[in-house]
Amino acid sequence: MFLFTKKGVLFILCFLFFFGSISSLYSKPSSFKVIAFYTAKNDKAHISFVHEANRWFAQQAVANNFTYDSTSDWTKLNSEFLSHYQVVLFLDTRPDAPDQRAAFQKYMENGGAWMGFHFAGFALTPSAYPQNWEWYHNEFLGSGSYASNTWRPTSAILRVEDRTHPATKHLPKTFKSAPNEWYRWSYDLRTNPNIKILLSIDSTSFPLGTGPKAHEIWHSGYYPVVWTNKKYRMIYANMGHNDIDYENKTDKELSFTFNNKTQNKLILDSLLWLGSGKK
Repeated sequence: MFLFTKKGVLFILCFLFFFGSISSLYSKPSSFKVIAFYTAKNDKAHISFVHEANRWFAQQAVANNFTYDSTSDWTKLNSEFLSHYQVVLFLDTRPDAPDQRAAFQKYMENGGAWMGFHFAGFALTPSAYPQNWEWYHNEFLGSGSYASNTWRPTSAILRVEDRTHPATKHLPKTFKSAPNEWYRWSYDLRTNPNIKILLSIDSTSFPLGTGPKAHEIWHSGYYPVVWTNKKYRMIYANMGHNDIDYENKTDKELSFTFNNKTQNKLILDSLLWLGSGKK
């Protein structure tokens, strides 16, 4: 037979209350669900980024109370599957099948959210990824086709164009990015009233790139790298190409996209904004 004093009973009740509070905290449902699509074939720089991204987003999901899933099965890009997720990521490529494209467009036009990285914006005719999706490249991204790039992957000084946006409000005016291969586009995004440029390459970055070809080194110009289309809940970020030792044929990873705290803050705040359901 056990005898409890009033103090003992009070201690037990406090312990149970505290334990129950901690349990409910850990059992709190995810605030939103993210599904990332990827291909991860052919280009080792993009494959490196995809593997890195899947690790990083999974860690952030635990720390920030959202669910992160990823798949290389693009047939899952259909209305029924997408209905279970609030945010879609394209880590490297874009869908090619007409039914997948139609499902994604419907998802976005009905309030879904999206974030795409680097090669997800690529389109070049002729190539394995031709410009044959008018809505996605011209209307949704607004960038048109790929026009050129810098080489080798190098860091750039990025300028924040709008520090009031939820994705950028915690960023300094300028910061140094992780190494990346930077893209130029066929359309001038500044002329599109639906596009809000969030970050661009600062002029202090020039010359940007190391070559060896002259056109792979940029000496001047205006180059957006992160933007949103105000008609949708979306953000495109040109980051996503890790440096690889191709020259010595070792294929060693020489840089990582998520080894940059300031850039990581941009990506995380972008995702949290998209997951909040607010345009």
